[in-house]
Amino acid sequence: MTAPTQGPGRARIDARTLRTDRWWLPPLLTFLGLTTFVIYGVIRAFMNKWYWVGEYQYLAPFYSPCLSEVCVPGSAHWGRWFPDLGFLVTPPLFVLPFVLGFRLTCYYYRKAYYRSFWLSPPACAVAEPHRRYTGERRFPLILQNAHRYFFYTAIPVAAVLTYDVVIAFHGADGGFGVGLGTLVLLANVILIWAYTLSCHSCRHIVGGRLAHFSRHPVRYWMWTRISWLNARHMPLAWLSLFSVGFADLYVTLVASGALADPRLFN
Repeated sequence: MTAPTQGPGRARIDARTLRTDRWWLPPLLTFLGLTTFVIYGVIRAFMNKWYWVGEYQYLAPFYSPCLSEVCVPGSAHWGRWFPDLGFLVTPPLFVLPFVLGFRLTCYYYRKAYYRSFWLSPPACAVAEPHRRYTGERRFPLILQNAHRYFFYTAIPVAAVLTYDVVIAFHGADGGFGVGLGTLVLLANVILIWAYTLSCHSCRHIVGGRLAHFSRHPVRYWMWTRISWLNARHMPLAWLSLFSVGFADLYVTLVASGALADPRLFN
């Protein structure tokens, strides 16, 4: 096997790596973090309950938008587009492909799961176990090139989550009110927008193919802001992943009666 430490023009080193630090720790933590989220997501996707708190208008992010006839009363803000297709086709499955498509094709997440799940490579200057590397030129990895188009679908999803936050400013008497759940959903949507807009494709769409920024001051201003976010794409990817899972879990606990939502007023 030709490994990074045994490439042409280099001294032949039989050791897998000469690194003495804990190079295995980041891919291990990434593996555990992503696996935990996947397990939780699968459970919630097929649970099909405890996603709507009618008293305070809280809708769990995993079930937003709820577009099926099985959606509980009050939770289908955008209509019931799909019939009841049984317990194997729950409301999240109608939106999940677009959300997963955006996350799975993300440039940062590619690096994360390539290293942690496929060990391709597990870390810099560490030989990988694969004998061949074909890049992203063949199925299924060639689908990674669709990231820009998944970005277009991520925008309306973030907009729907924003609407969910607006209606979550709902008091027990039907007026204006704020609870801990409102703030949890608000923090989640802020991080979702930050992660979405920090996308590399978004940066290219805003400022790409411009020969002279001076002729396009508005796009240049937008490009500088997106570039600032783009430099923080990795932490935003993790923070938004954690926030959507935490917000969904919080609504689940409130909807199930396991947790009372503390009210700041009304």
